[in-house]
Amino acid sequence: MTQTAVPETRRTRLRLPATLSASTPVFVLLGVLLLVLAFVDIGFYEPDRLLAFIRRAAPLIILAAGQYFVMVSGGFDLSVGSVVTVGVVVAAELFNIAPDMPWPVAVLILLVAGMGVGLINGLISTLLAVPSFITTLGMMLILQGAVFFWTQGAPRGYLSDDYRTLGRGMVPGLPWLPWAVIVLAVVAAAAVVFMRSDTGRTLVATGDNDAAAALSGVRVHRLRVLAFVLSGLAAALAAVLVGGFTGISAQAGDGMEFEAITAVVLGGVALGGGRGSVVAAMAGALSLQTLFTLLTMLGVSGALESTVQGVIVIAAVALGAVSWSRRQRVPNSTKERR
Repeated sequence: MTQTAVPETRRTRLRLPATLSASTPVFVLLGVLLLVLAFVDIGFYEPDRLLAFIRRAAPLIILAAGQYFVMVSGGFDLSVGSVVTVGVVVAAELFNIAPDMPWPVAVLILLVAGMGVGLINGLISTLLAVPSFITTLGMMLILQGAVFFWTQGAPRGYLSDDYRTLGRGMVPGLPWLPWAVIVLAVVAAAAVVFMRSDTGRTLVATGDNDAAAALSGVRVHRLRVLAFVLSGLAAALAAVLVGGFTGISAQAGDGMEFEAITAVVLGGVALGGGRGSVVAAMAGALSLQTLFTLLTMLGVSGALESTVQGVIVIAAVALGAVSWSRRQRVPNSTKERR
């Protein structure tokens, strides 16, 4: 009994730093980037400028949280950028048709529509066994084509000032605090609470080994559909903030799906699912936004953003693969010693 207990204890001790190491690099990177920003622009950390930066980063961070739910369960969602674009265009058309529509009604319509897109993605991926990459790629193309056909590249309508308050307005009585920061804080807190619940833990277990999860009584299909619904919800909420901040555009969400995936991968989430932290995924999004801001300050062309994203994805996945192989060798070497 004593001999078997010792290796078990050793494995438990080794597991903690291994778990932390998966997400540690993104926090180190974020700290370094923020430190460099302090030297490049001394006034960056003035409260109004810092909060304005967080307001700009909020849509991507929210998208990353939604993308995390899908990726940690073993899938991908390439449709979120198109959902953002559709949300902006549809909101403008809603106010064009019904100028007196209360802005909460418009927001609710967008959120339900985003959840509907996620539900369709989830059902096709699970019930029809179509890989999520293909399903959401098809949905992305469908939504992009629909927007172009509807707008001919020039969206109609407008966004009311009340509606745009969430994206660009300040909290009454607190003129220094953007509403977008409040929305982001609520989403971040909700994501953390969800992942600490039994459902959140089961979602991670499903991504790690769906067959074992199914044998233990987990309704794998239902959980994965839920992940897509949450991703669609996050994309619709991001559309509200993007529309409020930038206004109407038929390219409002272009490329945001890849930015969200890059952020999640940068946060240490395994591409096959089953490993990663939602906090680290959101930190990855903030790191990405910080990096883009720093490059802009240094005069680097914005055209290189895609190149930077590609390098980050390759480097993060390679680092994750090396880290994973090392963790796999530790139990094996322990067994050999036994």
